[in-house]
Amino acid sequence: MVRRADEKVKPVFRTDHVRLQAKYDEAVAGLYGNCRLVHGYGKPVLIEGGAYPGIWLECGPLESTVFALYEPELAIQSHEVFFRLQHEDGYIPCTVLADRHLTGQIQMVVPIAATALETAVGTGDRAFLQRAYRSCVRWDSWLSRYRDTGGAGLCEAFCEWDTGHDNSPRFRGLPRDCPSGDARRCPEAKGLPYLAPDLSASVYGGRKALSRMAGLLGLPEEAARWEQLAQQTRAAILKHCYDPGTASFYDVDSSGRFVEILGDVLTRVLGEGVADQDMFEEIFQRHLLNPQEFWTPYPFPSISVSDPAFDRALPDNSWGGAAQALTALRAPRWMEAYGKFAHLAHLMKQWLTALTAAPGFRQQLNPWTGEFSTTEHYSPSMCLMLDFVSRLYGVRLAEDRLEWNCRCPEGAAWSRYGLPTPEGWAELTVDKAAASLRLNGRLLLTVHGECRITTDLEGRWLDAIGTHLSATAVQVIAPEGLRRELKLSPNTVYHQWA
Repeated sequence: MVRRADEKVKPVFRTDHVRLQAKYDEAVAGLYGNCRLVHGYGKPVLIEGGAYPGIWLECGPLESTVFALYEPELAIQSHEVFFRLQHEDGYIPCTVLADRHLTGQIQMVVPIAATALETAVGTGDRAFLQRAYRSCVRWDSWLSRYRDTGGAGLCEAFCEWDTGHDNSPRFRGLPRDCPSGDARRCPEAKGLPYLAPDLSASVYGGRKALSRMAGLLGLPEEAARWEQLAQQTRAAILKHCYDPGTASFYDVDSSGRFVEILGDVLTRVLGEGVADQDMFEEIFQRHLLNPQEFWTPYPFPSISVSDPAFDRALPDNSWGGAAQALTALRAPRWMEAYGKFAHLAHLMKQWLTALTAAPGFRQQLNPWTGEFSTTEHYSPSMCLMLDFVSRLYGVRLAEDRLEWNCRCPEGAAWSRYGLPTPEGWAELTVDKAAASLRLNGRLLLTVHGECRITTDLEGRWLDAIGTHLSATAVQVIAPEGLRRELKLSPNTVYHQWA
């Protein structure tokens, strides 16, 4: 288990909302408890927890980037474990357990190249960036060699666990893993292999990350090559896997037919930025914001609630209907990128409400009632608590800027969130009257009304963003008396004092 470091260099969240405070502290302690040794690697990593005593490629690296707020070295280690165990041919094990690693599928969602890039930038560790780049180049080569058997320029799904979609109707009746535990071998089953839009989006996102990695490493020609390959992948996804008639992405089976199940594949493709803004808006308005499909009281169910394949029994560990913590944890990646700040805030409030009311930290919830089920001590749900508190009630470091989320928790009279930054200690204090933004004790702004304020690292105001689902009156006051009266519509951005 990792020893908790001096809290003076860690985020600090405090509120008079007793249950929220206790739940937040429980999540931090639980994540430290889930830092364990696994097979073939001598340093602790963040395991999935509960019934999952290991680290999974599809989610472990992403979760570690959230816990990097407290333990940045652990984020490096939760990537290095995969790089150290990478096979000679470039294959990265899908899962590393306490006593072995598994090789029967690829099990990828958020590309490890993207989370490795975020970790390298966040820690400033250039040596790690170099190691990650080399490993992710080899992984991309393996995927191209073994998972594009039809030559479409996409990544193929061979089995249910390739995408981590346990018990999903997407793969009903098909094998769960590959023969003899060899992810290079496609089972002999009708319809396989699938052209998989989400796996292909992961390749696309990985190549975008590799392009940026190469640029940071001073390799401009390689950066340009990766960008070109990424755009070829994106074009192939849109050509083969997008149906403009239904505004949806689908698997394509070996006979060339769409597997027409409307599921969270949509959010995974959006998570890598495959859709342009116009395509995104159509998908978002038609499906994801539709209460009869995905915009349930607790978004997002893993299958559209109107799809005949939706499993209303909501059994344990099922991507056949339940809303999954992993889907919620991935939501900021695409909702922020496409400018849906207010809708993301709503989603986060709903999940925090459900988490705060529930005992422990479990995997999935009923999309209508918010009732949790499936396994205890689940790291993604603990990460949700940390990440969503910081995005709703905290100040966040986002590379070259600070994001101040001016909002008091519902049921609280006050909250305080502090964070170490390259320019010193940033602290956001909020009560029912106003929010105070301070850097090293110096008052930057006073804000009345719910919104996000963005500043540069020195505290100069850049913009204000509407983060409520209705228009909100906001007043921003500088210490010298300069003020702005704003009416922020949902998702709108108001720039500076101009």
